[in-house]
Amino acid sequence: MKAATKVFSAKQGPAISAVSFDVRNGEIVGFVGLNGAGKTTTIRIAVGVSLPTSGTVVIDGHDITREKPEASKSIGWVPELPNFEPNAKAWSMMRYLAGFYNIDREEARRKSKDLLASVGLSGFENRKIRTYSQGMKKRFSLAVSLLSDPQNFLFDEVLNGLDPEGIHFFRELMRGQKRMNKAILLSSHILTEIENVADRIVFIHRGRVIKIVTRDELAAYEGEKGVLRIILQNITDDAVSYLKSLGGTALVQGNEVILSDFRGDSSQVNSELVKKGIPVREIKFEKTGLEQYFFDLIGKADSAQ
Repeated sequence: MKAATKVFSAKQGPAISAVSFDVRNGEIVGFVGLNGAGKTTTIRIAVGVSLPTSGTVVIDGHDITREKPEASKSIGWVPELPNFEPNAKAWSMMRYLAGFYNIDREEARRKSKDLLASVGLSGFENRKIRTYSQGMKKRFSLAVSLLSDPQNFLFDEVLNGLDPEGIHFFRELMRGQKRMNKAILLSSHILTEIENVADRIVFIHRGRVIKIVTRDELAAYEGEKGVLRIILQNITDDAVSYLKSLGGTALVQGNEVILSDFRGDSSQVNSELVKKGIPVREIKFEKTGLEQYFFDLIGKADSAQ
């Protein structure tokens, strides 16, 4: 995707502006942003459901706007809320959709059965889609996306609303597709899952890409700082003043002081508090993760505006 911009209304301004990034074969790229940041708009443009106002999207050498039929064959898209004919039966719908990929009738029967089994829907093939749970609908949508054996997958909040078993299923599926040298874009609010599987992470905020980081760059950030939580017997001005002097941002909640962006030795902080006659009930250092990195980024982006 290169310099993609989408304007729905001139009054509201662009939903996304000059968005550029790529997803390589054998790679999982996380796509992270707040609600309304432009994630779904970007993905809908990438799969050809929505046209960009300007900019280009190229899928395996095919422009999604000018060569949509060719580009679409290389895309497996699983949206957050899959929308199929509710009264259709899963197996019938699979065979019908196979026709769009020029799969002959006999092959469509075999492939539909195999794919439904592979996503854990054996025994549910002849049920109407409206009777499926949200997790089952996402699995069915995944089976549909696999019909053409695409090279590229786009998952838009696919983990949202799933139980732990469903999350595990999709996580392992993505890792399996990565091993098969497929390209995968994953949009999710579950940042721990993004952190677990992504090779690179694209951060979008207010319709613009504000940062792209690799797993190694994120790990280096995590190693530098974290959050220090100190629970005191009693909060005093002296205690708060000392803790604020350590740098970072200090948040006081009852008898707890939370220091974000802490760089230092928590045991030394404990010793200094004891020397000052300030009783400490608990002190705990938490390594900074993707969530803190994300909020640091958007904080800097907002303050720069």
